[in-house]
Amino acid sequence: MEKSYSKNLKSASLILMANFAYPRLFEPLDLKFTRLKNRVMMGSMHTGLEDHSRNLNVLKDYFVERSKGGVGLIVTGGYSPNWLGKVSPFAASFNTKSVARAHQELTTAVHQAKAYDGTGAKICLQLLHAGRYSYHPFLVAPSRIKSPITPFTPFKLPAFLVEKTIHDFANAAQLAQQAGYDGVEIMGSEGYLIHQFLAARTNHRSDQWGGTFAHRMKFPIEIVKAIRKRVGNEWIIIFRISLLDLVEGGSTPQETVALALELEKAGVTFFNSGIGWHEARIPTIATVVPPGAFASVTADFRKNVNLPVVATNRINHPGLAESILEKGQADLISMARPFLADPHFVNKAARNAASEINTCIACNQACLDHIFVAKKATCMVNPQAAEENIWAQRKFSATSENTSQRKKTKKVAILGSGPAGLSAAFHAADLGHDVTVFERSGDIGGQFTLASLVPGKSDYAETIRYYREQLRIRGVQLLLNTLLPTNPASLKEKLQGFDAVVVATGVKPRDPKIEGQNLPQVYAYDQFLKKKIKPGKEILIIGTGGIGVDVATTILDSHHESPNAIQDFMNHWGIDPSKRSGLNPDFKPVLNPIQITLLQRSEGSIGKGLGKTTGWIHRLDLKRMGVRVISKVKYKKIVPEGLILEREDGRTEMLRADQIILCAGQESVNEYESILKEIGIPHWVIGGAKFAGELDAKRAIREGMEVAYQISELVPELVPEGN
Repeated sequence: MEKSYSKNLKSASLILMANFAYPRLFEPLDLKFTRLKNRVMMGSMHTGLEDHSRNLNVLKDYFVERSKGGVGLIVTGGYSPNWLGKVSPFAASFNTKSVARAHQELTTAVHQAKAYDGTGAKICLQLLHAGRYSYHPFLVAPSRIKSPITPFTPFKLPAFLVEKTIHDFANAAQLAQQAGYDGVEIMGSEGYLIHQFLAARTNHRSDQWGGTFAHRMKFPIEIVKAIRKRVGNEWIIIFRISLLDLVEGGSTPQETVALALELEKAGVTFFNSGIGWHEARIPTIATVVPPGAFASVTADFRKNVNLPVVATNRINHPGLAESILEKGQADLISMARPFLADPHFVNKAARNAASEINTCIACNQACLDHIFVAKKATCMVNPQAAEENIWAQRKFSATSENTSQRKKTKKVAILGSGPAGLSAAFHAADLGHDVTVFERSGDIGGQFTLASLVPGKSDYAETIRYYREQLRIRGVQLLLNTLLPTNPASLKEKLQGFDAVVVATGVKPRDPKIEGQNLPQVYAYDQFLKKKIKPGKEILIIGTGGIGVDVATTILDSHHESPNAIQDFMNHWGIDPSKRSGLNPDFKPVLNPIQITLLQRSEGSIGKGLGKTTGWIHRLDLKRMGVRVISKVKYKKIVPEGLILEREDGRTEMLRADQIILCAGQESVNEYESILKEIGIPHWVIGGAKFAGELDAKRAIREGMEVAYQISELVPELVPEGN
C-alpha cells in the first residue's frame, strides 16, 4: 500500500514538475508522515517582531504574505526555550501555554493562505538558546568564557541546569505543537548554546557534558531525544548543524558527520546547513560572498548522511537554486533575506517570471544591521518588508473606489532614475498613477550603476533590472537623455499637465578643490569606475568613506570576475572545508603588489557609514592587503609626481603616486526645487537630491515609496509636506 502511494505520488510530482521552468525546485519532498509542496524553505531570520506580543498580528501578516508567495516551509525567527537563553532581556521566548495559544491564529493563517497551487506553507518554530551570545547579565554557557562580541561573561551551567535546559527545549517544542506549528528547528550552529557545547573552543568541562567530542555532543542528542519523546514521530524536527565553524577550536568534518548520524538515531527529520560563528572573521552572507559559495560544503555533508539536507547562504535566484538541486548538492534550498526582498519569489518562479523578482543584494543594511542595534528588520530594496499590514491598509485607502473627493489617477513626473526615483516611479504606478520619468543620462540606475561595478556588488544591477521590468509592466513612460530646462517659463511649459513632481536628481562627486586636481593622473571616483581605468602601481585615494573603500576594493579584488569565483573566495579568506573548523592552517594573506594609500582629513576608522555587519569585512580585508591609511592631513597641491600634503604636526610631505582618485564625498544635484517653488508646481525632493549623506540608498528607496503614497493620499489638493 505504502509503495503504491509513493509511486502515485512520484508520478503526480513528475507531471507537476513538467509545468515549471524550475522543475526540481517545485518537486514535492516526501517526509513519510507529511509532504513539503516544493523544495524552498524560508530560513529563519529574526525581525524583532517576535519580541513583543503586541506585534504578533504584524508578524502573522509578515508570514502570511510569504505563505501566499509560494514558499513550501517557513521557519520563524529564534525563540528561546527559557528565560536565560533569551538573546536580550526583552527577546522572544516560547515557554508558556498562553504564548502557545496566542500563536494559534498565526499558524492557522499561514496554513490557510493560498499560493500558486492554492495552498499555504508549513511553518516551523525555531528554538534558539543564545548561551554566551546573550545581551543580558544572567547569560549562561558550558564554561565561563566570554564571547568577543558580547559585553558580559557567562555563568557556567551546572549539571542540573543542563538537564533543566534539555527539559525546557522539549517543553517549548510541545508548546509549539499545541500552537499549530508543523515542527521546530533546533539552532545548533552559528555559535549559540548548543554549538558552544559542541566546540572545544567554548566547552572546557570535565563532566559528562564536556571533554571528548562524544561527551560534548551529548547535549544536542539529548535535546532531540527529549523533543521526539514529547511530540511523537509524525512531527518535523529540523536540526541546524554547523558544516563550517570558521573559528579556531571548532569541529572537524568527521566529527560533524558523527554528530549527524547520532542525531538521525535520536529523531531528526532533516538537516539545515549552518556556516560560521557570529564571531568568525570570515564573511559568510555579505555581498562579497559569491552566490552559492557554500553549496559544495553541503553536498559533501549530504554524501555521508541519510536524511534530506538543506543548502543555504547567498542563494538568491531560482536558477541557482535549481542548479544546486539538479547537481544533487542538497534536497532543499533555504533563503531568508530573499523573502524580505520579495515575498512572492516562489510564485514568480512558478510562472517563469524570474525577471520580476526583487532580488536580495545581500547588503544587510536594513535587515541584519537593524537587528544588531535592536531595531526592527526590514529590507533596503523592499521597505514594506515586516510592515505589510501598514502598507496594505494605506494602499487600500489610496485606491479604494469608495473614497470621496479623490482624483483617482494623477499625472506624476519623476526627475531622475536613481534608486529614489525608481522607487517613487514604481510605487506611484503601482497605486494607479500616470507616471513619466525624466532621466538626463542614457540609462536608469544612478549610483546603483556605479555600485554594481564594484567587485562583490554586481547584484546591485539586479535591483536596476527589477525596476526596469516593473516600470515596463506598469506602463511608466521613461524618457532617457532628457535634460529638463532650468528656465522657469520653459520648465513650467514642459511640466504642464502634471499634478505632482518628484525631484530625485541624486548626487555628484564633491569637488575637493585641490590645486592641480585637473592633472591627467587624477580621477573622480565615478570616472575611475565607469571607465574601468587600469590601476597604476602607487595609488592615493582621497577620502576614506564608503566610496573610498569601494574604490580600493575594486583595485585589489578581482576574484568575483574569475570563472573560479567560489574557489578564489575560499583561497582569499583561508577557507578549507576539509580541515578542522573549515580553516586552512597554513593560510597567509597575499599582499597585493599595488600600493594603495587612503587619506582622510579627520581621525577615525575608515569606511564611515559602512554597515555594522559588513563594514568590518572591508576594513579587515584592506588591512590584510597592505592598504595604508593616513589621517589628519591637509591637501596642499597635486603635482605630476604625487600629492603634497601637510601632516598634523605641520610638516609638509610629498606622497608619490602615479594615480590619485578623488573620493571626497558627494553633494546634492538639485537645481529644480527653487524653480518648482517659484512656478507653483506641487513637488517633493527625495534621496540624494534632498541630502547627499553617505549614498544612503536605504533612505532613498524608502522615501521614494513614501512620497508615492503621500501623493495618493492628499485630498482634495496636492500639498507636499513641509511646503
